[in-house]
Amino acid sequence: MAGFRRRLSGVHSWAGVVFGGLLFAVFWMGTLSVFDREIDRWMMPSTRLAAAPRLPSLDPLAAAVAPLIPAGARQWRIDLPTPRTPVLRFTAQRPGGPAVSQLLNPRDFAPLGDPATLGASGFFFPFHYGLLISWKELGKWMVGTAAMAMLVLLVAGVVIHRKLLADFFTFRPRKRLPRSTLDLHNVTGVIGLPFHFLITLSGLVIFFNMYFPLAYQGAFDTGAKGQSQFQSQSYGRYSRARAGTPGTLSSLDAMAAQAGREWGGGVPYFVRVWHPGDANSYVELRRSYAGEVTMNLDQLYFDAATGRLLQRFQAGPAMGMQRFLSGLHFVQFNHWPLRWLYFVLGLSGCLMIATGLVFWVEARPADARRTPKPGRRVVLGLCIGSVTGLFIATLAYLAANRLLPAEAGLAGSSRSGLEVSTFFLAWLACFGHAAWRGARAWREQVACIGVLACLCVAANAWTTGAYGAAAPPLPAAVWGVDLALLVSALAAAWVWRRLARGRVGTAKA
Repeated sequence: MAGFRRRLSGVHSWAGVVFGGLLFAVFWMGTLSVFDREIDRWMMPSTRLAAAPRLPSLDPLAAAVAPLIPAGARQWRIDLPTPRTPVLRFTAQRPGGPAVSQLLNPRDFAPLGDPATLGASGFFFPFHYGLLISWKELGKWMVGTAAMAMLVLLVAGVVIHRKLLADFFTFRPRKRLPRSTLDLHNVTGVIGLPFHFLITLSGLVIFFNMYFPLAYQGAFDTGAKGQSQFQSQSYGRYSRARAGTPGTLSSLDAMAAQAGREWGGGVPYFVRVWHPGDANSYVELRRSYAGEVTMNLDQLYFDAATGRLLQRFQAGPAMGMQRFLSGLHFVQFNHWPLRWLYFVLGLSGCLMIATGLVFWVEARPADARRTPKPGRRVVLGLCIGSVTGLFIATLAYLAANRLLPAEAGLAGSSRSGLEVSTFFLAWLACFGHAAWRGARAWREQVACIGVLACLCVAANAWTTGAYGAAAPPLPAAVWGVDLALLVSALAAAWVWRRLARGRVGTAKA
């Protein structure tokens, strides 16, 4: 058994080194995505509205967005307001062109202007599951491979550490760096073990049709036809061709009322009109899952002209379980204590990965007889850039959001593109800085984190007048982000002071 543990220890160590940086990025972005809607409101001042007391009427809303619908549009959609996102979002697919998007005030349907940013939901969230690499789904495959490595790491970690209960209560922060980081790695691993396993496994289940295609290929035709059959039967896609003759749109409010009866009091979270203006136009309504864990697929389709119900789709048992696990992963239901628990456990996962990387580096002295110095320095640079570097890049993204002019653009890049470029340039600079400065980069990058976090808070107050005497009451989502930034600055100051005094790594082991 001891030999088996030694072999697993090697697997655990090297899998952690190889995938550690990628896993940290995925966990970090996933943790931020727990509060992506709140960060959106911080980054989009025009959305800092009070929550509407009730859902808006759909018929006057449809009349208000009619001028925004492009000629020949395939479909248009309105996402209804929620307590976390108290605005209307109109989108339409333009034939052969970019999509049309517009935020609206839910009280008077007035346009709120272009936010000129991807925000957190448009950047952090896609980065979390696909690394923003869409070519041949490479980003999703990289994340999926890292997730499978994470499962191996968790199982191996449990086998290696026989005294899990003792590890839970053992943390010696004043010991030398290898000992204290290993203790913290063990503590965070034990505390969050069920969460880390569930969140990783559910992430794989969400994209099971890509990672495990044999799960459905045996029941359907091969190739694109089989995939289309699977999508239709599993996700309930309904479609019918255009008639080519003009059509009308009947009352959306009447359809929503019928949907509420079908759903037993449920409400839609979006309405979509397919083939607008055509005789074969139809309307799609999907039931909100804000009050339940399962991200249900309860969909209703109505004939646009007559309001007649065409089809109702509900997921079967297998897809129902997949949607339940998806709901556990995405945490889109309204439960603030549980949302905060997800956030804290997500941070514990980030800390577990980071301390594992630090332990690997610090437990191996730069001695050519044991570990070649260049290899250790490469891993050290990757570790620093992946951890503190990613934190700096995130703060640089937020700072760019508040400091770039509203009409900023460069070489054909939009303002939102400049924000994304700022993120990646800052991240790349941190890797370069770590390679140049070595272990000294820890302290210098931690100091940068503290300065940038304070800058973001100051920039928000300065550019939006958020804390001025004449400013309207600030939503909790906005001052909550500012508070989190200040806490981050204080934590960075504490870590910097510890590093400056040289306490870490000097105490006896």
